[in-house]
Amino acid sequence: MRLVLLEMELAVCRLGPEEEVPIWAVRRTGFFSLTATEDELSLVCVADAVPEGVRCERGWRALKVIGPLDFSLVGILASLSDTLARAQVSIFAVSTFDTDYILFKEAQLAQASTALRQGGHELIRF
Repeated sequence: MRLVLLEMELAVCRLGPEEEVPIWAVRRTGFFSLTATEDELSLVCVADAVPEGVRCERGWRALKVIGPLDFSLVGILASLSDTLARAQVSIFAVSTFDTDYILFKEAQLAQASTALRQGGHELIRF
């Protein structure tokens, strides 16, 4: 697969299920993803947008699978996650209508890039 590294640092945040979507999380530039369940409101957004005091984990980077990807394709996330798991790289996956994103900690950038290249994936802007 062809993958591109997004330039910004991301944060994964957790808010209560009753909380409103905060305006700071939903920039129209950069990257954000929201998932609301009965248990939580989970946000992935640009790290420098997150105010102090918000429960979050910073230091994430994202790889975008160059798409768009057809919904009938099988095994995209499995291929990437298996390659990274064998290299001991933890991931957080986000999917959109057009493609998939694999997030991993910045500290594992070199480890992730080596594993993905050795796994036959093409890395762009790495």
